[in-house]
Amino acid sequence: MPAVRIMKETNKIYFIGIGGIGMSAIARYMLSQGKKVYGYDKTETTLTKKLVDEGMEIHYTDDVNQIPEGMDLVVYTPAIPEGHLELNHLINNGFDVIKRAEMLGRLSQVKKTIAIAGTHGKTSTSATTAHLLKHGKEDVSAFIGGIMSNYNSNYIEGYGDWIVVEADEYDRSFLHLSPDIIAIMSMDADHLDIYGDHTEMIEGFEAFIMKIKQDGTLIIKDEMLAGLSEAVIGVLAEKNVDVVLFGIETNTEVSAQNVRVEEGKFFFDYESENGSISSLQTNLAGRHNIENALVAITIAIVLGLDGEAVREGMQSFKGIKRRFEMIYEDDAVTYIDDYAHHPTELRSAIGAAKELFPDKKITGVFQPHLFSRTRDFVDGFAESLDMLDEILLMEIYPAREVPIEGITSKIIFDKMKTKNKILVTKETLMDELKNKELEVLITLGAGDIDTFIVRIDELLTAKNT
Repeated sequence: MPAVRIMKETNKIYFIGIGGIGMSAIARYMLSQGKKVYGYDKTETTLTKKLVDEGMEIHYTDDVNQIPEGMDLVVYTPAIPEGHLELNHLINNGFDVIKRAEMLGRLSQVKKTIAIAGTHGKTSTSATTAHLLKHGKEDVSAFIGGIMSNYNSNYIEGYGDWIVVEADEYDRSFLHLSPDIIAIMSMDADHLDIYGDHTEMIEGFEAFIMKIKQDGTLIIKDEMLAGLSEAVIGVLAEKNVDVVLFGIETNTEVSAQNVRVEEGKFFFDYESENGSISSLQTNLAGRHNIENALVAITIAIVLGLDGEAVREGMQSFKGIKRRFEMIYEDDAVTYIDDYAHHPTELRSAIGAAKELFPDKKITGVFQPHLFSRTRDFVDGFAESLDMLDEILLMEIYPAREVPIEGITSKIIFDKMKTKNKILVTKETLMDELKNKELEVLITLGAGDIDTFIVRIDELLTAKNT
């Protein structure tokens, strides 16, 4: 059945894992389309409370008796365990049950789609792109893997032809999409628990790139394009895809030149074969975010925005929660929180802090995410964390995984060269911070380290007022 007909005939939708950042964005979209939205999640959160306030019905017990009657469609996240009673009941009783990625795939068949992919940079680039287009009066819808400060949401409602989505490589989810515009931000090794090795992961990205529509646009770095197989290059040629190369201080179709920090803000000049925009300001710190901005600006220009609309949009974009988010700042100390959970992301976040605060001591608190990622990238984690002046290293956040024998935070700790390092637990972290003379503090990780943000903010406020 065509996707457009499926969407029209779907009136009652049930989301299993509705509180997830990706799931909740889709749920919000379906609610905006006049659908009745129901959901299950393991725990009540600030986000699920907002979803209820917006008009959704959600429960928090895995109980088949609480499944609403007459569901047209069931959407679930891969994070749901195999033994989940409700999910298995719905599958075994013949309901239309699909993964979140397939739901996005259906949307991409009925809308023109901008898909942002990469092991790093997806959320910031997608959010910046969506904001620029919205600011420039392009009525996009956007599904973002983080809470955008301008909108206090992970979803932007729009009624135009275009949607902006994050193309998630985890579980090969992005293969469900049918994009008109693809941007590849990075293809560093990650999710090796899914792919096995980096080569197989690259093959996954290649399969995604070949999903691009006829006469589409691919935005990619020169070195990544050079690594693609001849088969992919052939498909791009057959589909008449416009390939746009980007980079910082590079001689490519699109580049950022004259990157600099002025009064605590990053500035750069946007250069392209079709013209330039000088002295652009971004509120997102770090050279990695300059790359993200380059891609977002390029997409905006492809869709018809002019230089002044781009400038205004960049200045008005406030960023994303937990992406180098400034939590506390006074004359004595600055506190930043960041989602970084891969060695490359840590280098980017710590590097941005060092560039913004070159004469200050940088203290980091890092919570590793997943036993498998810790095992696979222990050397990279140690090298990245050694960039800090001092480090408080927390225990591993397991997420969906069971422990792996011999894999703890201590294997990172032992490989680090710095002497200014201590192992902490959730119970001891606050006491350790109380006793430190902090100048710049940055919390890092994708687990539940964010539950300490308010407590750290309160600690710094009490110490410095």
